[in-house]
This record gives sequence, C-alpha cells and structure tokens, in this order.
Amino acid sequence: MSDEADTIALAVLEEFTKLPAKRKPAVRDNGLHEWVPLSGIVVKGSNSLKCIALATGMKCLPATKLPEANGIAIHDWHAEILAIRAFNVFLLHECRRLARGEESEYLLPRPSSTPEQFQPFIWNPEFTLHMYCSEAPCGDASMELIMSAQPDASPWDVPPSLSPTHPPTDPQPPRTNSNPSPPATLPGRAFFSHLGIVRRKPSRGDAPLSRSKSCSDKLALKQCTSLLSSLNSLFLPPVYLTSLVLPHSQFSDLACRRCFSPSGRMASLAGRTWAGGYGFVPFAVRTTGEEFGHSKRAVAGRAERVGGSNLAVAWTAGEGGKKVEVKGASRVSRRRMWELAREEGVRGVLDGGTYKEVKEAGALALRRQVKKEVWRDGLRGWVRNQGDDGFGI
Repeated sequence: MSDEADTIALAVLEEFTKLPAKRKPAVRDNGLHEWVPLSGIVVKGSNSLKCIALATGMKCLPATKLPEANGIAIHDWHAEILAIRAFNVFLLHECRRLARGEESEYLLPRPSSTPEQFQPFIWNPEFTLHMYCSEAPCGDASMELIMSAQPDASPWDVPPSLSPTHPPTDPQPPRTNSNPSPPATLPGRAFFSHLGIVRRKPSRGDAPLSRSKSCSDKLALKQCTSLLSSLNSLFLPPVYLTSLVLPHSQFSDLACRRCFSPSGRMASLAGRTWAGGYGFVPFAVRTTGEEFGHSKRAVAGRAERVGGSNLAVAWTAGEGGKKVEVKGASRVSRRRMWELAREEGVRGVLDGGTYKEVKEAGALALRRQVKKEVWRDGLRGWVRNQGDDGFGI
C-alpha cells in the first residue's frame, strides 16, 4: 500500500459517488443485490490529482454478433476497457479544443514535426496517468486468485483432445504442468495449468464465445502501444500508464509479475523501443486498502443474494454520467469516436472510406508494427477480433 495508491483509488471512488443513482448497481425486485467492476483513469500533476474517465461493466459481445455491430455496438464493455475508451473520448475533445484555438490543460501543440512525429499535439509531460481497478483484470493477472477460490487450487490438466499449438509464453511459468503451451483455442478461465498465455474474456459455460481478449492481455499490450486508440494515435504520440492500482484482495504479486513485468511473459520485449516514440513501458502495480462499495466482496458482505449488474456506464470529466447503450451508438463506440475525430478542426486521413481503411492508413504503420511484434514475441496466441470494421461514415 502507498499513500499515492490510496489517493488514486479515492479519486475514482469519489467521482463514482457523484453519478446519479440510475447509473449505479441496484437491488432488484427479487431481492438480489447487484455488484459491478469499476475502473478509472487518473491524471496526476505536481500538486493535483483528478479522475478524468471512469467506467463500470462486465460483459462482452459474442463473436457471432460482430458482423452486425456496424461500429455501433461495443465489443468489450469490461470496466477497464470502457475506461480506456472513455479516456480516448476525453482526448478527442481536448484535441478539438486545441484545433479550435482554445487551451487544454492536458495537451499541448507540437512545436515541430518530423515524418515519424507527425501528430499535431502532444501530452503535457507535467502529468502522469494512473489506472484504478476495483477487481483484478480478468485473464492472466487473476488466475492465482481464481485458483485460490476453488475447493482444490491445484492446476488442472489439459484434456488430451486439446493439443497445444504454440510454444510456451512464460520462460519460467509457476505452478504449471510440464507443458505450459496454450490449448488449441483461447481459453477463458479454464486450464489453470496454463499460465502466462493469452485468454479470451471469461463467460458462463453456456454463453456464446467471444474473441475479445482478456483485460490482462489488453493492458499488457497497452504497455507497448500506449493508452491511445488508433484514432488518437493520428493526433498524439504514445501516452503510457505510470501505475495500475488494485485492492489488496485483488492483487497477486506472482500473477502480476508474470503478466505485465519484464521478468514475465513480456521478457523478450524488455528494453525494446520502436520508431514514433513507441516502446515497452511497463507500469508499476500498486495496492490500496480502499474498497469499492459495489464490488462483489463488499456487496456479498451485506447481502445474501448477490448477482452481477448488466449496467455499463462510461463517464469523462466535463460530460457527466451517461449510460453505455449497447444497442445504440454509444459515445465510446467506434462510429461515434470516428465521427468526433472528423469534426471540423480534426480532419485529414479520417475523411471518407471505411473504418478499416482508416486503421490501415500509412500514418498508423508504426503502430501496427508494434502490435505485430508484441503478438509475435510477447502475447503469442493472440487472435484478432475481426468483423466490425467495414462500415463507413
């Protein structure tokens, strides 16, 4: 625990309390008390600390539904991912302010440009970015916690019918069997004997499968591609997290070192840099004694009947709490973020074509190369979640 970790957590928790009741978990008519994960992005200056984006949520879109999404439906509304998307919406608004001649506290005009550093704006170096999560990120960073919650915490053997297809991803995987390679398809919470591997979002056994990678995997990737979306990478050079804050009860030092650190599955990327300001920039994982009042643990401590909330909320500074409508075009959806980026003053490569063509633009070639190398050398087994990028505006 550190004082800074506590203040980061409190900044998110206090901002959440300001949201209207309809944006928070409730007690259902049948007496079931809802819980939900919460994540937030905090900006820290020399004498300031402010939560600028937060989100709740715990669902994701089945892979079979991607062709119907049309840039509107959110693929992944786990709190961590929604918070990062909300942060990117915040940045797009800040870019628009600068483009219109207004001032931004967090962004600055770039004083000069080069072919590799072409973006018109930069992040204000006086500020660092931190993330609070009320739950351990699903996937590799939470496997020890899941195992310890089982009646038998021993690793599970992989059925012979699921033969491995990739080489080991953790040079010294703890608590594994003799063959730590991932199974033929991305697992969710299963196969405890396989640690340090890429996993899909967990779901009920009878639920349609999703190809959305776990929050652990996506956060590990962000240590290389930065917090910026592909759209924001056209306006800003990489912006990285400094720390990730988790409650004591949701922290496994072994799991987090294996998942995120240069000594774990990302070891082959340690010290690596790429053109365009990209590099492997590991964040510190810190713990806090502060607990979210709507966490599963807190709710279970005061109610007999507990269930997950279907509510997903995204909030950014200055915009108020707004529900993420899964069936409607949420402001953090691909379509709405593209529309925001194309507004007057923030134009160029974003005009015309399809969303896929924007993501494959030459200006994003360096970012694509970073992802390719991370998938090859660190997060081996990554499967791209395709099917919702052919829409246009």
